[in-house]
Amino acid sequence: MRLLLLGCSGFVGRELVPFLLELGHELTLVSRQSQPFPALVGKRLACIRLDPADAASWADNGLDRALSEAEGVVNLAGEPIAERRWTEAHCQLLLQSRVRTTELLVAALARLEQPPAVLVNGSAVGFYGSSTQTRFSETSPAGGDFLAEICQRWEAAADQVPAACRLVKLRIGIVLGPDGGALGKMLPIFRLGFGGPVGSGRQWMSWIYRHDLCRLIATALEDGAYSGVYNAVSPEATTMGLFASALGKALGRPSLLPVPGPILQLLLGDGAQVVLEGQQVLPERLLAQGFTFQYPQLSAALAAATNPAPR
Repeated sequence: MRLLLLGCSGFVGRELVPFLLELGHELTLVSRQSQPFPALVGKRLACIRLDPADAASWADNGLDRALSEAEGVVNLAGEPIAERRWTEAHCQLLLQSRVRTTELLVAALARLEQPPAVLVNGSAVGFYGSSTQTRFSETSPAGGDFLAEICQRWEAAADQVPAACRLVKLRIGIVLGPDGGALGKMLPIFRLGFGGPVGSGRQWMSWIYRHDLCRLIATALEDGAYSGVYNAVSPEATTMGLFASALGKALGRPSLLPVPGPILQLLLGDGAQVVLEGQQVLPERLLAQGFTFQYPQLSAALAAATNPAPR
């Protein structure tokens, strides 16, 4: 397929882009970086340096042409959630980088006589709010906090796609991989023997190994049976305490030094909510549809992340 990718130049994109190329797809990547993957450019990969949250970008002939020629679109655009304090300005950036990009994309799709056949659009398990007791499936109602608001508005923007474009919305959990994301930050600390659970350790972590997420995105693009909302998480949710213990075991290091919640709140303010609170999310629709996880269990995912095979 000819694919247009938005928001795919970071942690997920580092595996997704080469994976889609290996599957034979032809890619145009929209990024604020000039060349996110210089070694791959020219191998069925073209890059357009634009900000997809800027309306002026969608008047650019290169982006307009790439969208009109695309058979599928992947939109994972959005500022990282838990890397800075949630000031009023940053909260607006978190919201606009997702919602505005998606609104502009959908408006551009609506202007086409023949839009791409499929849009795979990101969302997050933060849609459900947080709970230590409730188990959430795709039919569960939305939460009432700021992350839930972001996800609701993000998905509502995607819902405006033209009828001819099949929409797949992925509510993505914590993505695990060795070179970024939450696990990438934890690995150096745990390897030194200073690791431990963050906060109470009782909060839920609904996660997915990055390779499984890439496989899911590729499947959603190619398989017309995929439509609507899917929880992009492993079948085995865990708690922060069990996660820290399993990571210590995978590395052969102790995991006894907790990070107190107040310290994290001092560093990240309200943004600490992302790791101090959580939700137990089940991938009911993926399992019903027969999607097979290569890493359904945390122990296997952490083993792969701590001893990654060379590509």
